[in-house]
Amino acid sequence: MLALSFVRQNPDIVRKALELRNEPTELLDEILELDIARRRTLVELEDLRRQVNQASRQIGAARNPDERSALIEESKSASQGIRPLEATLEDVDGRLQDYLLLIPNIPHRDVPPGQDQDDNIEVRSFAKPPQFDFEPADHVELARRLDIIDFARAGKISGSGFWVFKGAGAKLQRSLINWMLDLHVAEHGYSEIYPPSLIRPECMVGTGQLPKFANDSYFIESDSLWLDPTAEVPVTNLHREEILSPGALPIHYVAYTPCFRREAGAAGSETRGLLRVHQFDKVELVKFVEPDTSYDEHERLLADAEDVLKRLNLPYRVMLLSAGDLGGAAAKCYDIEVWAPGSARWLEVSSVSNFESYQSRRANIRYRAAADSRPRFVHTLNGSGVALPRLVVALLENYQQADGAVIIPTAIRHLMQTDVLRPVAR
Repeated sequence: MLALSFVRQNPDIVRKALELRNEPTELLDEILELDIARRRTLVELEDLRRQVNQASRQIGAARNPDERSALIEESKSASQGIRPLEATLEDVDGRLQDYLLLIPNIPHRDVPPGQDQDDNIEVRSFAKPPQFDFEPADHVELARRLDIIDFARAGKISGSGFWVFKGAGAKLQRSLINWMLDLHVAEHGYSEIYPPSLIRPECMVGTGQLPKFANDSYFIESDSLWLDPTAEVPVTNLHREEILSPGALPIHYVAYTPCFRREAGAAGSETRGLLRVHQFDKVELVKFVEPDTSYDEHERLLADAEDVLKRLNLPYRVMLLSAGDLGGAAAKCYDIEVWAPGSARWLEVSSVSNFESYQSRRANIRYRAAADSRPRFVHTLNGSGVALPRLVVALLENYQQADGAVIIPTAIRHLMQTDVLRPVAR
């Protein structure tokens, strides 16, 4: 969330940011008008409170009964005017808060202009897509041959958009999760967290999922709890309403969670198989850092996420998102996209974002640089390290063989206890 004082003092910057993001600017105008009304109400309220206080002092000093009665009436009149002004102020403050929650972050100066994902810029790539001397199958066909995913029975349990990993498929999923957690803890220096999957509404507001993405999330009305859409939400809110002590930063967390998204409106070929599902697993990286170091930390976070794909020797590219494709809470974001030859598309497996103080202001997460210094809002960052099951899609499709077998990457063979998955005879 942007501070109201920042919006008031920099309306041109905010308006330009909204235009870059292809967002309407009428909301900004409404905020500026409400802010004027709020300050006007505050002046009137403080004037009436001053009158009441002054009359109270004069009443105590008055000796003349008529003068005392007149002062009491004056105090009553002023007091009666205070209550409606306080109600007006409360209403205006509530509306301002609601509107400020809808204003997106200011894009960083490095963010390129653009309308949508077509204007994203490729920063770098790793490994060349494999060349096959046969027509590569997609992951749905490969999974059928290997007998490792059951979409039909998942449909009986939960409906479309769900899956059942079985046998070697379940072991592959578990192996990848454990391997990524161990990699980020042992070699990248993160502390592991396993958070709840049910989230309070204020935590969803804190990271920016609410109010904008309510339709894409699952809500349990009877308990007023949301299903975790990404570990970013519970992990970031670990330090909600806290002032972190001097020396506490940086804090680096890694967490595995199941994630739940409605994917409202999703349809078509991009929903085939595992490409877009309602429940999926993800290993998430979250950082709390000082503002002066946040963009260096952002690059290191990106490198940690890339390392997963490098060790699996999967072809990928890093895309710097344009302003028109940038998530509302992020100031700058890289997408890591892995190549899936059977599906013939690039699949996003990680969005690595720097939110600066946007989330910490909403969640009131601050720190002290020194014992006697004023609290400042931390900068928060996060990125998937990385998301499944699209990682499984890329692995199956890149490592497939002409006979339908799939080679297991060297990095996880010790967990899979095999170097190849072979088709099952039917």
